[in-house]
Amino acid sequence: MTREEIAARLGEVGYVADRDLATALWLMAFLKRPLLLEGEAGVGKTEVAKAIAAIHGAELIRLQCYEGLDQNAALYEWNYQRQLLAIKAREGDDADAIEEHIFSERYLLERPLLAAIRRIDPPVLLIDEVDRADEEFEAFLLEVLSDFQVSIPELGTITATAIPRVVLTSNGTRELSDALRRRCLYHYVDFPDVEREARIILARLPGIDAALAAQVAVMVGAIRKEDLRKVPGVAETLDWAATLAGLQIHDLRAEPEAVHETMIALLKTHEDRLRVTPEVTERLLGKVA
Repeated sequence: MTREEIAARLGEVGYVADRDLATALWLMAFLKRPLLLEGEAGVGKTEVAKAIAAIHGAELIRLQCYEGLDQNAALYEWNYQRQLLAIKAREGDDADAIEEHIFSERYLLERPLLAAIRRIDPPVLLIDEVDRADEEFEAFLLEVLSDFQVSIPELGTITATAIPRVVLTSNGTRELSDALRRRCLYHYVDFPDVEREARIILARLPGIDAALAAQVAVMVGAIRKEDLRKVPGVAETLDWAATLAGLQIHDLRAEPEAVHETMIALLKTHEDRLRVTPEVTERLLGKVA
């Protein structure tokens, strides 16, 4: 697919992509390289992977990273409870036969990385918030992404028959290694501009009035420029737009009180709610055409 076709297909599944992202996805497919998406929380990085899976009709396999994540939780584990039951049931059998039995496929618990490698049809592997994992896990991940094979001592080496489409996301909470960055293509996902955010609202909320969608996009863009603890993301924009549409509001300027009250869908900390006073709301509404 060309970049234009990729953008169009993404639009069909509800993701409005800019030209730079469409180019990154084209390169990802052409070079068969992982794609690292970096940006603030809430800009839609995870949704990119979901959209890629949708346009290819592929399975989405997600590895959610967190502090302390280890290889077992990401790759595979043995079902120890079932193994113990099997050992008790076969008491008196030859020890080697018992070992061969309990270290077999029926007792293997696939975790996301192994599942992605073993799929016959290439899935989309989403490694979400990789910056939350520690450097040791990052090094392990780099080895897996380089060879797309893993070694299980009891079963041998398992090599991917179909290379998964890999998307990594990072919120930038820590600096990723140069080695990981070199292995991946890179794209920074920023908050959408007003025009694209309005298109996102229309794509995700088909019944909404186009004029309201445009006003919401302008208002959210203005709010993001305020000194906030947590800048609202696209998901919050969609929640707020759906709320306003549900209240039958067609012009934000005509309903300043309702606009301010419904910002509980947009502002997610006590400090931000106190900071955006009714007076601030009135000031920001002045920017809405």
